[in-house]
Amino acid sequence: MLSDLFENNARWAARRNAEEPGYFSRLASQQAPEFFWIGCSDSRVPANVVAGLDPGEVFVHRNVANVVHSTDMNLLSALEFAVDVLKVREIVVCGHHGCGGVRAATEGLPQGLTDHWLEPIRRLARQFAIDLAKTATPDERLDRLAEFNVVESVRRVAETPILQRAWGRGQAVAVHGLIYGLRDGRLRNLDCSVGTRRPVRET
Repeated sequence: MLSDLFENNARWAARRNAEEPGYFSRLASQQAPEFFWIGCSDSRVPANVVAGLDPGEVFVHRNVANVVHSTDMNLLSALEFAVDVLKVREIVVCGHHGCGGVRAATEGLPQGLTDHWLEPIRRLARQFAIDLAKTATPDERLDRLAEFNVVESVRRVAETPILQRAWGRGQAVAVHGLIYGLRDGRLRNLDCSVGTRRPVRET
């Protein structure tokens, strides 16, 4: 398995360099991304791939179900670096339909440490129980809950001292909430942006 990985990497690097000579030299010389992406760890949702961006164009943090915890030092450190050092202009919280973490949060089965991690999603399920009950199918209910989770995570990011300080000093940075469809590969705007008046348009 590991040897396959190295072989795949060698083929990819050779192909990438043939398509764009000097690509890796350019990429190694600087990191100046416009985007900080907070996404799910799901292997089907790689940030730069679904956004159509090169690796150097997006700074990424991923965790199970793209949850934003106010005590998550890993996320907060990445957020602070993205905002204060890299000066990103757009922060994207991206969830996805068919999320296994969202499903696990609603199953009521023992998940170990994941139970603690997914607690904010269970809280959202209780908070929006009436709205969720109006959905036609269980899968649609989970997808709607995934969207609620993104909106809540955008709010939590916006409330961090990191963003409050950035806005206080006039830094141009905005937080957006997107949802990705596994079935069609499309990103959709959840219209919950904070920190800018510029509309986010879907293509």
